[in-house]
Amino acid sequence: MSKVDYEEEIDMATNNVTEKAMKILCISAANMKYAGDKSASLIACWIIENIIKTKLQRSDAQVDVVKLVDANLSPCTGCGECFRTGHCCTDNDFNRIYTQIVASDAVFIISPHYTPIPAKLCMLLEKMEQISFLPWFQDNSRRPKVQKIPVGIIAHGGGSDDAALRSYKAMVLDTIANALQTIMMEVVGLNETWPNGIVFPVKEVKKDSGKAFPIQHYDWADIENRVAPLVVMVIGKAAKKNRDGLA
Repeated sequence: MSKVDYEEEIDMATNNVTEKAMKILCISAANMKYAGDKSASLIACWIIENIIKTKLQRSDAQVDVVKLVDANLSPCTGCGECFRTGHCCTDNDFNRIYTQIVASDAVFIISPHYTPIPAKLCMLLEKMEQISFLPWFQDNSRRPKVQKIPVGIIAHGGGSDDAALRSYKAMVLDTIANALQTIMMEVVGLNETWPNGIVFPVKEVKKDSGKAFPIQHYDWADIENRVAPLVVMVIGKAAKKNRDGLA
């Protein structure tokens, strides 16, 4: 993306004179309870909110954060009831989160690298696909409720070298993007190198004496600089979608 293109995206993302207040949903997919409010995925959500409200001057935007670690999600069993009812008959937390996604102008998913992605995110994605696919399969005019919602995917893990970051793209970004594109969400990328989102590195990993999990340190200023261009692109696409819909 050229400098001129980026400046145009910033203008689109910040020019909200005639728009309704946006609804933005940030999903923190980390599932480590011990991390609490120090979770890198959760902090990245707060950084996104700050970028939207300060750098993009959208102080009226409603930015909600969903922490999957607190959600009591369950795997899809293929019962098919969602085709009849439009919701999952066994998973109230899925229904709540899915309703928030459907009502959003834009969505951000921040996911650490696990094996390859967190289990609760898998549960969310598989149910989103099932609840979208079954009506479409029976009647192709019934499009997914999440169709064309812009989504930005951000991945991170315990590595910082180029090889590690490229592996997170393949295992995390591409995995999530494939699921979302299947249900016709608009996955936003930056360029040919990062077509499905971005990855941020860890600065330092240390052993924590007497504890199983390591201590991870991050350069949050650097991460904000990495995240900001994607946020601009996603909000810009959401703004254009809203304006086209209002025109």
